[in-house]
Amino acid sequence: MNYKLFGLVGYITVVGLFISCKSMRAPMPSVAAVAPLGVNTAPKPDSVPGGVPVWVAKKGAYNPSARQLHDLIHTSLAIRFDWQKQYAYGQATLTLKPYFYPQQTLVLDAKGMDIQAVQLITCGNPKNLKYTYNKAQLNITLDKTYTRAETYKILIKYTAKPNELEVKGSAAITSDKGLYFINPLGTDPNRPRQIWTQGETEANSVWMPTIDKPNQRMTQEFFITVDSKYTTLSNGLLVSSKNNTDGTRTDHWKLNKPHAPYLAMLAVGEFTVVPDKWQGKEINYYVEPQYRNTAKAIFGNTPAMLDFFSKKLGVDFPWEKYAQIVVRDYVSGAMENTTASVFMEDLQVNRRGLLDANWDYIIAHELFHQWFGDMVTLESWANLPLNESFANYSEYLWEEHKNGKMAADVAGLKELDQYLAESKTKQEPLIRYHYQDKEDMFDSHSYAKGGRVLHMLRNYVGDDAFFTALKNYLTTHQFTSVEVAELRMAFEDVTGEDLNWFFDQWFLAPGHPQLSVQHTYQNGKLTVGVQQLQDSAYTPIYRLPLNISVWNKNKRTDYPVEINKAYQTFTFDVAAAPELVLFDGDQQLLGQVAHPKTNAELIYQFSNVKQYVPKREALQGLKTKVNDPKVLALFKTALQDEFWQIRSDALLALEKYAGTDESLIKQVQQLALKDAKSTVRTDALTMLATLEKADNINIYNQALTDSSYAVVAAAIDGLVAAKAGNQAERLAAFEKEDSRKLMRALSGYYAYFGGPEKYDWYLQTLDIMRGEEMFFFLQNFGGFLMKIAPAEQKKAIAKLENIARHHDTYYVRLGAYQALTLASDSPEMKALKQDIKAKEKDPKLLDIYKNINY
Repeated sequence: MNYKLFGLVGYITVVGLFISCKSMRAPMPSVAAVAPLGVNTAPKPDSVPGGVPVWVAKKGAYNPSARQLHDLIHTSLAIRFDWQKQYAYGQATLTLKPYFYPQQTLVLDAKGMDIQAVQLITCGNPKNLKYTYNKAQLNITLDKTYTRAETYKILIKYTAKPNELEVKGSAAITSDKGLYFINPLGTDPNRPRQIWTQGETEANSVWMPTIDKPNQRMTQEFFITVDSKYTTLSNGLLVSSKNNTDGTRTDHWKLNKPHAPYLAMLAVGEFTVVPDKWQGKEINYYVEPQYRNTAKAIFGNTPAMLDFFSKKLGVDFPWEKYAQIVVRDYVSGAMENTTASVFMEDLQVNRRGLLDANWDYIIAHELFHQWFGDMVTLESWANLPLNESFANYSEYLWEEHKNGKMAADVAGLKELDQYLAESKTKQEPLIRYHYQDKEDMFDSHSYAKGGRVLHMLRNYVGDDAFFTALKNYLTTHQFTSVEVAELRMAFEDVTGEDLNWFFDQWFLAPGHPQLSVQHTYQNGKLTVGVQQLQDSAYTPIYRLPLNISVWNKNKRTDYPVEINKAYQTFTFDVAAAPELVLFDGDQQLLGQVAHPKTNAELIYQFSNVKQYVPKREALQGLKTKVNDPKVLALFKTALQDEFWQIRSDALLALEKYAGTDESLIKQVQQLALKDAKSTVRTDALTMLATLEKADNINIYNQALTDSSYAVVAAAIDGLVAAKAGNQAERLAAFEKEDSRKLMRALSGYYAYFGGPEKYDWYLQTLDIMRGEEMFFFLQNFGGFLMKIAPAEQKKAIAKLENIARHHDTYYVRLGAYQALTLASDSPEMKALKQDIKAKEKDPKLLDIYKNINY
């Protein structure tokens, strides 16, 4: 499961607004400064009564692994669909046996179904069995007591009714109704008709009776009957496809290796299958027909990833095929169903959209799950990081392999920042059995923090030991479920070292180190003092093996140290005052480090350290001192750096530049128009927009001809910032482009400078907006409606009310609610909003509504 939506979700949760997985690649704030040594300035967050910090874990009951009374061996499912009613009609034949102890009853998960029959399949006629059903679990009385040496088969005939369930979800997965009908009646001309499933965490039991726990394993075969015009996809291989006399077709999909029930999937729709290969295996990409020509440009690195990950892990890709499918209105970023990953529709772009799109990170994430999550599966949701930490870290590994360590460290720093942002309000152990809801596990701890912990483990044991241990872990536990102790023992078996200390502080304890570092030089001695400032009432005093790197006479020397106390000093013999002291020279530590440095040291750091994070740190540390000629020169150099991210970071640091150096502004203007990287051009336009200078209007107008949608959108935003209200006629030419990013930008411009003639455009465009861009579009639409007479607002109010009440995605419902707030403050609107809040059932949105007063 991909988590890149959490950047936006976290922002919504904190302030009731939306910000862009999982994407979701937002710039990071700098680490907060820490006062000098001896002054305890550990963050003092808001406290609840009793003085307990708000981030302290709120424990629920202990959540053990599900007890295994039965072993689910195989599922054979025949399923067909009713588009009108949005039902699924199924016949599931389950092969089971007792796990160890004799059993006479069987309990299956089956949510919100109508059960027509429960039968024992015998050599003779099927035998009806007694059962009770409470709309959540099916309790079956077997015909006798079975021992673990005996298998039996149960047939269940049922109707699945996903839309009649009360929908819940998590930050990662916005809905849990399991089975989704998209545009089922075909009434929306902007969306195709599709059916798809989403099983994680325990939602596949909405559409098939099963034991819906991650520590179960089954093989499967699905017989999916659909209208002949539709393509289907499921786990495993397509064994046969049979045309029926009624115009339908039945596709038989079979998976021969066992996997957890939550990883089962099916999808139905008018997809084009774009074929690819890897070592003789089918590697297919399922997209809507209009995107057939860009599918390989989006997914085409998959064979190279398969090759890289198989070699890196020493374990070949374990399944018989791999398919990737893009669906509409998906409830997450992506999902790693065994042999068939599902992706959100953002991955479907036209040729022009490809200029801004690089989806390798999410593709790598779901692919790596085929080893970590699918072949080896967590035994309980408390152990979710055993899936998601590895998938997140695969993004780093692929970036490192493809684009080098500098590029990988960009991704790593963003992961660190994502966790640190969440830590302000939540600090939990990575492995946590006392969650209040299993959906709570899908957070920046399980994903971002977990990935950075694996990076530290790799740095500590070394690459050879790290990947050897992963190979042993995978081969020892293949096609089974695991807990964190088994990962630790895999590393101990390779390294010969007791690693309890590492796993205890990083996997089993909450929080992170917050360090204040000072260095002084006197009489040939360099002294480095380190104080751990985290609240030790809730967070451990860490054991931190790392390097302190010292530049003396332009030569770097790394000094290994181990921090294991609340306060320590380290002394080194150094012939002369060092040019630079870099704490954690490998830049691998998960934590917050405040290490005061002079301007001269930061300038030296930028120019001499060949690592991304210290370069960015120098730019952030110097951004308020650009009037210093030496600092100004550094920024001009950074704007020409060969690594595009450094150029972007320099532009970010220069936002709201208050200096008077015209040559710097001209340099930024040139980047906005001519940089080879569309991201840099976008960031340059964004920086110029923060200056709010009218003489940049010409730059924005030139950028409107850029090939990149992102650049054009930034140029439109710049015109808004510059109050260039005479461009509406020219901008109207973009209204037909296939880019929601552009539509969002246009909606912002028209909210300020559009007249009533744009009303219909808003109404029509709202129908094609999706996801995060839809959220922002809704905000702008609300602002635009302030200019529309109340009597004319009715069409818009009706649409917004429908979205606020019924849209599948909770943050889109929030956006519509906020748009209603902007549109009117009449008593009728206040009553409508109160009713919307009163009837909302999603706990995430209810929590937000509690904290907003409008």
